[in-house]
Amino acid sequence: MCGLVNPSQGTIRVDGHDIVSDYRAARSLIGLVPQELTTDAFESVWNTVSFSRGLFGRSPDPGHIERVLKDLSLWDKRNNKVMTLSGGMKRRLLIAKALSHEPRILFLDEPTAGVDVELRQAMWHLVRRLKAEGVTIVLTTHYIDEAEEMADRVGVINKGELILVEDKASLMRKLGKKQLTLHLEHPLERVPEALAGYNLELVAGGADLVYTYDERGDQTGITALLQALPRAGVRFKDLQTRQSSLEDIFVTLVRRT
Repeated sequence: MCGLVNPSQGTIRVDGHDIVSDYRAARSLIGLVPQELTTDAFESVWNTVSFSRGLFGRSPDPGHIERVLKDLSLWDKRNNKVMTLSGGMKRRLLIAKALSHEPRILFLDEPTAGVDVELRQAMWHLVRRLKAEGVTIVLTTHYIDEAEEMADRVGVINKGELILVEDKASLMRKLGKKQLTLHLEHPLERVPEALAGYNLELVAGGADLVYTYDERGDQTGITALLQALPRAGVRFKDLQTRQSSLEDIFVTLVRRT
């Protein structure tokens, strides 16, 4: 889609523009932040970002370049040569270059790989703002918590194959699960027969009893379970609930394939 390789078959359109026959219009809509740190080491930060804007046929706009550099905390480095920047600063510079021509689609290829927590937070603040402004963002990441926090739709790739693409909320409802963990007063060797009708599992050496249920159902069964426990001679001292994370779902999907 970004024009880095030629398609072997099929067609790709970006906002109605064919990436081969109408490649200039298609590429002008796309910003790409590659995983590799590829920049002109001997150029200044200001010049390399400004040059990227010109590559897409956009007229000079110092005001826009200034805003981008300030958003990415690069303004005080604008006259520095790229070779003098730290790895985190170079990562920010790649994002600045991708945003220089005001794209409507932004590809982020593992943008937070190897960056510090402060930069990661600043980067996601900028991504949220771009998203609010209507920019379509395609993110690849190994940090599943980032995808869970940022994404509207999620795609899972396993062994080079896209095995699922779905709305995140729908995916969480469909494949996620809710668990109630009861911390028992006295460990059990096995689940009592009187509780066999519930989906219960003993963990932590029999010290915890886990009940997995569907919160989408009309009845979760929790009330009935709590009433059945004392009749079965089971007492607990504490309880907690847990919702499956996107990472749990991801691991489950990958193991299935």
